[in-house]
Amino acid sequence: NFITRLSALCLRKSKMQHRHQSNRRPTAPLGSRILTDPSKVFEHNMWDHMQWSQEEEESAKKKAAENSLVKVQWEDQDKYEREASKYWNEFYKTHKNNFFKDRNWLFLEFPEILPEEKRQELRREERSSEHRKINSTNSFSHKNEMFEEGEKYWKKNYRGGSTAVQGCVYNKNKAETISENPQGKNCGEELDRLESFPGSDATYRILEVGCGAGNSVFPILEVLCNTPGTFLYCCDFASGAVELVKSHSSYNSAWCSAFVHDVCDDALPYPFPDEILDVILLVFVLSTIHPDRMQGVVNRLAKLLKPGGMLLFRDYGRYDTAQLRFKKGHCLSENFYVRGDGTRVYFFTKDEVWNMFNLAGLTEIQNLVDRRLQVNRKKKVKMQRVWIQSKFQKPL
Repeated sequence: NFITRLSALCLRKSKMQHRHQSNRRPTAPLGSRILTDPSKVFEHNMWDHMQWSQEEEESAKKKAAENSLVKVQWEDQDKYEREASKYWNEFYKTHKNNFFKDRNWLFLEFPEILPEEKRQELRREERSSEHRKINSTNSFSHKNEMFEEGEKYWKKNYRGGSTAVQGCVYNKNKAETISENPQGKNCGEELDRLESFPGSDATYRILEVGCGAGNSVFPILEVLCNTPGTFLYCCDFASGAVELVKSHSSYNSAWCSAFVHDVCDDALPYPFPDEILDVILLVFVLSTIHPDRMQGVVNRLAKLLKPGGMLLFRDYGRYDTAQLRFKKGHCLSENFYVRGDGTRVYFFTKDEVWNMFNLAGLTEIQNLVDRRLQVNRKKKVKMQRVWIQSKFQKPL
């Protein structure tokens, strides 16, 4: 009788939980466009949460093993390490800011980038948008469609108009003139007041490591420019990339500081003290660094976070299509390759990522494998994409 009553109680609790969850909007991470009918695979460009069969897993392992048989000669490996900045500078000289698209998806996957009040504003806007959709269509759209809605939201609300920096509101087109005028009054005087380091007056600080041409920087700035007390730092190994950021029409030193920095050089100081950052963004950057130097980089970055600060990570996962496409002779070491332009890339497992950040003293908030099916509908080509997405926090 006791077992019967206990089973009934558990069943009742399970039904209540299921009923509660079914009334909530689905919160599956990293998209919710699921391929249920293989015959419709070419109806969309991307499918989320792809499950690999054992045959697909074995085939991927076999391809990676085959393209790793012939290693790059040691003297060439040494050259790629010593001249890494040269190859990335050549990359940005060739492609400028045309290679990557702006990462407007950042705010959906990493809302922690934003201060809490800005997150609440985003949630209110999202709820309002969903309410309008329910009234008009009586259905929710897929999260991939929300990416498009999110981009429209940022463009609508944060491009053009006035800008607020540390409590001072002024026109964005005049911001550069004000910040460069030490004789300016009111806001200009406050912004140009000499401080011990850039952004020292801010109460919420973000650092993007490996900013490239600014594909994360400028979507973030579009939000931050209307958020008093915030400041964005961004750095890159390639001086050419930093110049692209600084020459952008939306760049302004009043709320952003871009600088050249080699994160592998422990002796190289940052232009701000340790333990002041609320967020570090590390997106497709760690994979470009030699595996032997990764732990040192993560350890140093962890010191920059204030207690409770977040490190947001996204990078290539093991057996991604990009790894399997390498030809023999491009492998530097296990799962580490050199591209034809001399830039390098590593492919992670989530256990490797967890181990690195755990050794740096950070606590896991999220650490998952993002498997997607990318489709070229014109050429009828399917590509298995694999990324690792993680969030780690510095303990209070």
